[in-house]
Amino acid sequence: MKCLIKSGRVVDPASGIDEIRDILVSGGKIEKIAKNITDKADRTMDAKGMIVSPGLVDMHAHLREPGREDKETIRTGTRAAVRGGFTSVACMPNTEPAIDSRGIVKAVKNMITNGAACNVFIIGAVTARRAGKELADIAGMKAEGVVAVSDDGSPVSDPLVMAKAMKACEKAGLVLVDHCEDKALSGNGVMNKGFISTKMGLRGIPRESEYEAIRRDIDLAGKTKASIHIAHVSCKESVDIIRKAKRAGVRVTAETAPHYFSLTEDCCVTYDTNTKMNPPLRSKEDAEALKKGLSDGTIDVIATDHAPHTDSEKDVEFDFAPFGIIGLETALSLSVTELVDAGVLSWSGLIGKLSSNPAGILGIGRGSLKKGSPADIVIIDPDAKYTYSKESIESKSKNSPFIGWELKGRAVSVMVGGDIVMKDGRITKE
Repeated sequence: MKCLIKSGRVVDPASGIDEIRDILVSGGKIEKIAKNITDKADRTMDAKGMIVSPGLVDMHAHLREPGREDKETIRTGTRAAVRGGFTSVACMPNTEPAIDSRGIVKAVKNMITNGAACNVFIIGAVTARRAGKELADIAGMKAEGVVAVSDDGSPVSDPLVMAKAMKACEKAGLVLVDHCEDKALSGNGVMNKGFISTKMGLRGIPRESEYEAIRRDIDLAGKTKASIHIAHVSCKESVDIIRKAKRAGVRVTAETAPHYFSLTEDCCVTYDTNTKMNPPLRSKEDAEALKKGLSDGTIDVIATDHAPHTDSEKDVEFDFAPFGIIGLETALSLSVTELVDAGVLSWSGLIGKLSSNPAGILGIGRGSLKKGSPADIVIIDPDAKYTYSKESIESKSKNSPFIGWELKGRAVSVMVGGDIVMKDGRITKE
């Protein structure tokens, strides 16, 4: 089937395109991008006034399956992804059991085939059971198709184990997605350490627990010549360390998440457990440093760190609630408001952070509208305003601090491999 997308503002950083063009899709691939395409098509979509870009790519999502299907499943998580404009997500391995062997990777691939509404790429564990003691079968998992490894949710605290992991990843041609946290420093903390945590009577997580771990692992990466990707950067010092490492030639990339540049620790004063995450929300100064890091290229990627939890898990005292929030459905809108409308990033810059950059880091062959590329496309209404409501959430869990917010900019139609999986805001993929 041929589909013609007409008159949209095509924004494709990988091709250097940002202008009004048509896109012809055939056989699940991009056949042509040009002005005023007149070829006959089975279906025509009017994109006048819209942004048309490569489908968004989230390189950091927790889909919870297998093991915690009460929180999320591949089906519900990928429907949430489609709602947010994502056509590809990389799922983290902190499942039950952890994705740490070829056999489990194969089982998850079968689950993806049977339930996913969009592309799902698998990230395997760095260490067996994510316990930080001995390496997982990194080479075997690569052969089975994983696109990266990570013990996300837990750091690899032993520097000798981390150095071995970096060497194994370099040999296998995989990037290591690094959860940087010094557990000896963060301890049992539940929010950013400072005046507000003291006032609230809550244990604090010092910023050193993040940036000193980043400093250590960047040093190891420099020595091993490995490629590492720093997950969920939250504070100013981390941005400074990564910036200096890039200038020194270390093979390091980094991400942050929308909640870190949209919220601050001040939000925690209500004791709303949907403001509890790891790393924690930091100060206004940190949020501004993250925006600067996004603007100057120090931070390469905006990822969601989509972390679903049930209402019963979150509806407890702040100390006892799990860390994390859902983010697939709000990432684009928050980024439009906080970055594009605020002049931090252009539309091309934003799409790069949300699509071509993460795709390139993972090496998944997505994030581009070049001729012959898979037809993963999102059509975005940049001016659409809507109220994010609990009832509208596609994710199985509803743990978001943004419920009730008026947001701007949203995906209206999504195509995955040439198939229209969302049209005019309605998900068509079952």
